[in-house]
Amino acid sequence: MNRIKNKCVLVTGGAGFIGSNLCLDLIEDNEVICLDSLITGKMDNLAGLIHHPNFRFIEGDIRNTATVREAMFGIDVVLHQAALGSVPRSINNPLLTNSVNIEGFLTVLDEAVKFKVKRFVYAASSSTYGDHPGLPKQEDVIGKPLSPYAVTKYVNELYADVFSQLHGIETIGLRYFNVFGRYQDAKGAYAAAIPKFIKAFIDHKKPEIYGDGSQSRDFTYIGNVVQANHLAAVTTHPSALNQVYNVAFGENTTLNELIETLREMLGRYDEEILDVGVLHGDPRLGDVKHSLASIDKAKKLLKYNPQYNLKDGLEEAIEWYWNYFKSEKYV
Repeated sequence: MNRIKNKCVLVTGGAGFIGSNLCLDLIEDNEVICLDSLITGKMDNLAGLIHHPNFRFIEGDIRNTATVREAMFGIDVVLHQAALGSVPRSINNPLLTNSVNIEGFLTVLDEAVKFKVKRFVYAASSSTYGDHPGLPKQEDVIGKPLSPYAVTKYVNELYADVFSQLHGIETIGLRYFNVFGRYQDAKGAYAAAIPKFIKAFIDHKKPEIYGDGSQSRDFTYIGNVVQANHLAAVTTHPSALNQVYNVAFGENTTLNELIETLREMLGRYDEEILDVGVLHGDPRLGDVKHSLASIDKAKKLLKYNPQYNLKDGLEEAIEWYWNYFKSEKYV
């Protein structure tokens, strides 16, 4: 696989779930600057990096121009992962979501232009497809957003396109589909489904599904996302630049199927988990019913070749989560 090498890389949101995985993967071959406000990111995610000679951590907000400017000196590639995620959070606090995800994005992009950064890769979102019913999701066919979060991620794409036309910066947006893996938070009201389900099973508590569980998602292991970021950062194909791409595996799974798979896998660690049931709550506002990505465009132009299907990813994720939830680090 083509990888980022011998570059100075800025990872915004680098103490978060996806950002910390990127930092860990980049560190041996590159100088890595991590910028994170620690609103949702955690220093524990960077424990293995803090004293690495190739690593520098800057605590700060992407909406603060001076802070972003400090982080941008000497940068070759920006991997912009910083955002306030979660559809429910955006419904409950749309002003903060808008401020971080749009104002913050624009601040980082604008400073990247001023510092003549060549390549700007940013985290887009499958939520951009909104209410469009078609499956699989194709990059050039979207619907109306169903949440403030989805609005902000679509605006990011619009700004990236405008800046590439106006200023010549090479931008690539990666529309992530339901990413999971190590360092993904299982705490709080806005935790992602997979770590919440795993934690509940380990505690012998019934995981709660919002709705009847027939809704489906294209669950994407973090290893595939890391690969896509490398490819987006190093591609030299002119047609690949200033585009957005789906980053997924290209298969969808219902939440009911996911629960059964998790129960079976976790049952290998603790047989009592096999007898734990499931709760069903009301459907959540802003959630789409089904999500499935076409990854043909990324395969063709980025040479993206996802290595982890759902079960392969879960094998690695569950091993990590089992050890994490059983450790003293998790309080």
